[in-house]
Amino acid sequence: MNYSVIRYDDLSVKATCSIYRKPNQAAVLHAILELTESAFPAGKQFDCLHLGMSRILSESAFRDVALVWKRYFVSDVANQAEYLPAGGDEAVSLVQQPPLSGSKVVLWLCGIENVSLGKMQGNGTLVKRPHYSHVFHAQLHEQAGTVEQQTKSVFDAYGTYLNKLNACLESNCIRTWLFVKDVDRQYAGMVTARKTFFEKENLTLQTHYIASTGIEGRHIHPEVLVLMDAYAVLGLKKEQIQYLKGSSHLNSTSEYGVTFERGTAVLYGDRCHVYISGTASIDNNGDILYLRDIEKQTARVLENISVLLEEAGCDMKDVAHLLIYLRDVADYAFVHSYMQAHYPSIPKVILLAPVCRPGWLIEIECVAIKEMSNPQFYPF
Repeated sequence: MNYSVIRYDDLSVKATCSIYRKPNQAAVLHAILELTESAFPAGKQFDCLHLGMSRILSESAFRDVALVWKRYFVSDVANQAEYLPAGGDEAVSLVQQPPLSGSKVVLWLCGIENVSLGKMQGNGTLVKRPHYSHVFHAQLHEQAGTVEQQTKSVFDAYGTYLNKLNACLESNCIRTWLFVKDVDRQYAGMVTARKTFFEKENLTLQTHYIASTGIEGRHIHPEVLVLMDAYAVLGLKKEQIQYLKGSSHLNSTSEYGVTFERGTAVLYGDRCHVYISGTASIDNNGDILYLRDIEKQTARVLENISVLLEEAGCDMKDVAHLLIYLRDVADYAFVHSYMQAHYPSIPKVILLAPVCRPGWLIEIECVAIKEMSNPQFYPF
């Protein structure tokens, strides 16, 4: 992975970038854009980030990369959603998870080289490559009903969108994000409804689940209790998907009643893409380690992630970005210092977003990409 930091001082924007680029392979870009001047009013912060985004995509190193996905992490979604511009063909996600750097908004971008893009129903984007199509959905939600009813509606709608592509959750969905309003109270209801839906779709302990993050997050409408983003791939063979367990350090999520994979690796002819779910300070009995100790929990989370990456043949040098969720704003100073000391080059953002168990002070997710030869499969 190649890392770089690009600063646009006239905009007060810093872009921390990773790009996977190998000869005769399609490049993949991830970038975290943030303000270096947090005193700007909200409108100016968004304007500066949008100008910075345009410049990043015009840089000679990234000019051949098409934007396929972006997520805005904002401090006050009800008052800031109006600053989003009319969208292009990329999928656009917006969630209230306040950046702890002090700014009102941080932007995560993903771009892929040599693709054709098309919009889909349900705020979706279909990204076509010669052998596979990548399907990004964002902002799936329902405004009426209980958290269980909303979760069912969201998954029903997503399943319908996939079915129209001759795809389904079981065979094609690689990753979901479930943002739950008031996670301490509502998470259990989301888990129950997801499990019921998964059983109907043949996603069980005997088959497999889906890599996921379930975390505090809010939609612009206060009635929305569950908001989902999702990523699927069309054209994969079953043998290309590997579900990561990390059994020396983590237990099966089903042992404490939830239904997601610790991580998923997708093998292509030229590389491996790895999607690590939201990971916390847990052991292989499912117990929380280091209660009320942010320093030890942070180290354990990253140890758990390293174990999962190793299972897929990767390590932290292959990580494209990190999303870091904290329960307590007071822990930001330590976590920021720790991450800069240990992983200064990796694009990252630290967000206020309580994890599903109160004892977990921190949760981290990531994506990794590594060159691998798998000649039995088509290249990415």
